[in-house]
Amino acid sequence: MVGLGNPGEAYAETRHNLGFRVVERCASRLGVSLDAEECAARVGDAVPAVLALAQTYMNRSGYAVRCLAERVAAQPRDILVVYDDVSLPLGRLRLRARGGAGGHRGMESVIESLRSEEVPRLRLGIAPEEGFEPGADLAPFVLAPFTAAERERAEELVERGAEAVSAWLAEGIEAAMNRFNG
Repeated sequence: MVGLGNPGEAYAETRHNLGFRVVERCASRLGVSLDAEECAARVGDAVPAVLALAQTYMNRSGYAVRCLAERVAAQPRDILVVYDDVSLPLGRLRLRARGGAGGHRGMESVIESLRSEEVPRLRLGIAPEEGFEPGADLAPFVLAPFTAAERERAEELVERGAEAVSAWLAEGIEAAMNRFNG
């Protein structure tokens, strides 16, 4: 599983790094350290999975995902990509077995690098309930930290995201989708 985000302290608490936080939570639960560096990612091996945080910037995440997939001889369908999504309201998550990028540049990079849309993904909603104005520049929003009022919901989302990842590992994508999409 690969969490998408932006490397460095400046981005650590931003909305765009929610994918990192879910994979870090999974690593903590499994007692796995994400200290090894390879394929432009922080990596930890856990049976039966490899956990990784892409250390490229979001829009270039595909390089790390492809390199890791080649390292472990994984097919696109064997990789779960975890990332934030402005198309879903804060607190919602959505598992998908495949599909397009939906306008997410990180997922676009992954799909392009793997040359496949058959990549499972866990989308973590970060949008405000009222949504965005058409044509709004979303960069300042995704690169900002959660507000005090949003932090509790974001933390609950990280916990549910980690549970969804565990279900994906243990039961497969279809069972996890049935349990967590709703």
